[in-house]
Amino acid sequence: MTKVVLDTNVYISAIIFGGNPRKIIKLAQNQKIQIYISASILLEIAQKLKHKFSWNTNQVKHAIKTISKTTTLVHPSDPTDDKIIDCALEAKTKYIVSDDKHLLSLKKYKNIKILPPAQLLNLLPF
Repeated sequence: MTKVVLDTNVYISAIIFGGNPRKIIKLAQNQKIQIYISASILLEIAQKLKHKFSWNTNQVKHAIKTISKTTTLVHPSDPTDDKIIDCALEAKTKYIVSDDKHLLSLKKYKNIKILPPAQLLNLLPF
């Protein structure tokens, strides 16, 4: 099964706008791919939903609970400033999915490819 880590911006796009990020979440819900997440990524999602999109506490809790049911939580042993890369290294994923230009400009970190959502969907056989 394909193992991926999604950047916070991909979760936010899936929740708020849908599109390719939501398709990726649906693949995980249908057990076609495995998404890994860390507590620091969950916290960042919660903070963005609350502060940037003015969600109330119950809405945020519901979103985090839904994400938690679809993902596998990992605990990076040596977290640095880059929670996305740390999570991907800990989970030994093949891909990081992001819309962040800085992260995408790396294209690859160690053996982990860094792709936008549409590119991941084009690589998958389903």
